[in-house]
Amino acid sequence: MNKPHSDFIVAKSRAKYNEGYMPGFGNDFETEAEEGALPIGQNSPQRCPYGLYAEQLSGTPFTAPRASNERTWLYRMRPTVQHIADMVRIELPHFRSAPTADESGLPLAPMRWDPAPIPADAGTWLTGIRTIATGGDVLTQVGYAIHTYAVSESMNTEAFYNADGEMLVVPEVGRLRFFTEMGVIDVAPGEIVVLPRGLKYKVLLNGDAKARGYICENYGGAFTVPERGPIGANCMANPRDFLSPVAAYEQKDGTNHRVTVKWCGQFHTCEIGHSPLDVVAWHGNYAPYKYNLRHYSPVGPIRNDHADPSIFTVLTAPSGEPGTANIDFVIFPPRWLVAEDSFRPPWYHMNIMSEFMGLIEGVYDAKPEGFVPGGMSIHNMMLPHGPDADAFYAASLKKLEPEKLDNTIAFMFETRFPQQLTKYAAGLDTLQVKYPNVWKPLRNHFDPKRPVWNGE
Repeated sequence: MNKPHSDFIVAKSRAKYNEGYMPGFGNDFETEAEEGALPIGQNSPQRCPYGLYAEQLSGTPFTAPRASNERTWLYRMRPTVQHIADMVRIELPHFRSAPTADESGLPLAPMRWDPAPIPADAGTWLTGIRTIATGGDVLTQVGYAIHTYAVSESMNTEAFYNADGEMLVVPEVGRLRFFTEMGVIDVAPGEIVVLPRGLKYKVLLNGDAKARGYICENYGGAFTVPERGPIGANCMANPRDFLSPVAAYEQKDGTNHRVTVKWCGQFHTCEIGHSPLDVVAWHGNYAPYKYNLRHYSPVGPIRNDHADPSIFTVLTAPSGEPGTANIDFVIFPPRWLVAEDSFRPPWYHMNIMSEFMGLIEGVYDAKPEGFVPGGMSIHNMMLPHGPDADAFYAASLKKLEPEKLDNTIAFMFETRFPQQLTKYAAGLDTLQVKYPNVWKPLRNHFDPKRPVWNGE
């Protein structure tokens, strides 16, 4: 019940939904795991409460405009200068960075893969990442890399941070716990988590023996919610549904931990005698967050035609060119199909953007066969694609009635860069080498004496 306070009533928190999290996209948060750990009225006092160290983590240049300036002040047991002593170079050969041009050896074609089984010895988050495609250049901080992950072991005394880009994680099988410097984020299939550049974290299995999913590593400008334009102030991904964690820390002095950093496509590691996840309090707007894809409020055509997939954008990473994203994260959620006298699945098209698609659950309406949860496809820039033959004929000839497309979540990473396939992805035995054959059954129906085609 609500708690009385003198002559007014204070509302209780909505702990049933967001216990352990703070709602809002891009908010300026403040949180402390110990009462009084946050300094009041200043960022860097002469002596911080509890003898903590004040340290700023900046996600943008100091002089970035106020509207896009991102930084967080951390109050920790030790400064991170103690996390980089005696670094040594290591190799993670399957975790790649752009560019990966001309290494696949495959001819130009649309590509699709069946799900890759999760090996019993997949290992930790770091050893289980496999790069599928890249674009741009990690050294010039433009572009991206797309990975899959398979996890069978928790990072109990390990931590990682990525200096090259933020990581958008899309689970498909298994629950994970991301214990970050700024708090704990639990995610399950149907949710996503975004881990900012430079944030330290470890990844733990969370009740499941194995986990599998997809990752988009974004080298460019940080993901943000897209402009809605004439849609207005509501729908799509609403800011209130994004959740950042409250402060949480672990104090493990005398326990060796390994810290690994990805920097300019290289990996370096060192051993330290304590946990680096020792932030007791923090405030700022540069923080990890999660989002439940089932909260997405789709908009679409309610009279005729099929709208562009951009109406399903959840997050966008802008480039320097207005309207052209470094990379967009788009989903195809459950929704009603009601367009009259219209071909309802996506149409055939060639696109200046490149598309990587994955499926979290259910069936994708343009590819009812051969594209299953855990699978993936790549349709590169200016290569034609669209519904397979079965989907085309079914959609063209069915009786049109309001139809609920349910129990499905597909997603797309769409980018302005060509997707350069890695040698690893090209060599997977799950690659469907005959994938383009799905369009071969499409027939020529043209007859100049028959203006109306009814499927004959």
